[in-house]
Amino acid sequence: MTSPLRPFKKAQKPICLSFLRSIHKRPMVYKFLFSRKAPAPIKAAFLDRDGVINIDYAYVSKKEHFDFVEGALEGIRVLVEKGYAPVLITNQSGIGRGKYTVFEFKKLCCWLEGVLAKQNTPLLAVYFCPHHPEKAFAPYLQECSCRKPAPGMLLAAQEDLNINMTQSIFIGDKNSDMTAAMRADIPTRILVQSDGFKPFDKQDCCTQTAKNLLEAAEQL
Repeated sequence: MTSPLRPFKKAQKPICLSFLRSIHKRPMVYKFLFSRKAPAPIKAAFLDRDGVINIDYAYVSKKEHFDFVEGALEGIRVLVEKGYAPVLITNQSGIGRGKYTVFEFKKLCCWLEGVLAKQNTPLLAVYFCPHHPEKAFAPYLQECSCRKPAPGMLLAAQEDLNINMTQSIFIGDKNSDMTAAMRADIPTRILVQSDGFKPFDKQDCCTQTAKNLLEAAEQL
C-alpha cells in the first residue's frame, strides 16, 4: 500500500532540534522534523504520546521501556488510511527534571519513526516541551507557551508543516491535551482512556471520547 502522506520529499534525516522564531516573535519550540513542509495544506492527526501511544510508566526514554498501548499501531494505520498525517505533541518535563537528556529522547523518537515507517505510516514530526514551571532545572525551569495546555507546539507545527487546523484532529488522554487543541482551533478533540483502560480525565474540552487510539480513529 502506498502512503497518502508522501506528496512531498521526505527529509533525509531528522531536522533537529530547537530554535527561536525571532522573525515572528515566537518562543523557542523543541522539535524533530521527519518531513519537509507540504506544498499544499494537509490535515494532521495530532497525538499525545504517553498513555496514548505507549504505556505511561512515567519518564519513558528508552525503547526497552516503550510498550505500545493496545490498538495504538493499528489506530495510526487507520488514521493514515483516512488521510491524516501523524504528528506527536508531547510534554516531556523529564528532560527538565534531569531524568533523561534531549539526545536520549531524540534517539527514542528516531526509533519510533522507524517503527512507524516500516508499517507505512510515516511520522511527520515530534514536538516536545522539556519545561516545567516548578519542578525542573535551569534553563527548563520556566513558564512557557509550549507546555500543554498552552497551544504553542500546535501553532508551530501548523506553520512548519502547512497544516489545515480546521481539518485536523487531536487525540490525547488528558484534559490539558484537549485544552491545547481547543486553543489552537482544532475542531475534533478525542479524549481516550490513558493506557487504554484507566478512567477518563476531565472531559471539559473534548468533543468525543474513545477507549484507545484505534477506537478513536475508527470514529472518524
